[in-house]
Amino acid sequence: MMKAFFWIAALCAAPLAHAHITVAPASAPAGAYQTLVFKVGHGCDGSATTGITVQLPDGVTAKPMPKPGWTLDLAEGKLAAPLQMHGKTITSAVRAITWRGGPLPDAYYDEFTVQAKLPDAPGRYVFKVGQQCEKGRTDWADVAPESKTPAPVLEVTPAAMPMHHH
Repeated sequence: MMKAFFWIAALCAAPLAHAHITVAPASAPAGAYQTLVFKVGHGCDGSATTGITVQLPDGVTAKPMPKPGWTLDLAEGKLAAPLQMHGKTITSAVRAITWRGGPLPDAYYDEFTVQAKLPDAPGRYVFKVGQQCEKGRTDWADVAPESKTPAPVLEVTPAAMPMHHH
């Protein structure tokens, strides 16, 4: 019985060893305010994670959720195209969010959360993520699905049409 338990536990843990940084949910409606969770499944070649930097794609604005034991850095920049938010025209906003701290040992996983305003245009939005570790770093920035370091991708779907009541 104990052997079966350890074998099942090993099978369940195996995917984490090959996990990448992912974003959840995988899709959300255009124009929505959406909580996005970036999941970090491992360190860099066994080394503990000490920082995560999420680059926001054009059209996406976000603010981070603080994490105990981690500090936040927000890098502002000019937007490729102005956005309308709360009746105001926005020409610059946070373009990158960095959490520093931990360390998050390779044997554990954690989640880093933002509240995002998604663009009105449906499509695939790529979030390039830099993972800093005690020894080395990994850039999760490739768009090829077969890549060993794929970037997290959010599929922004067409917004649901509001129902009109007569």
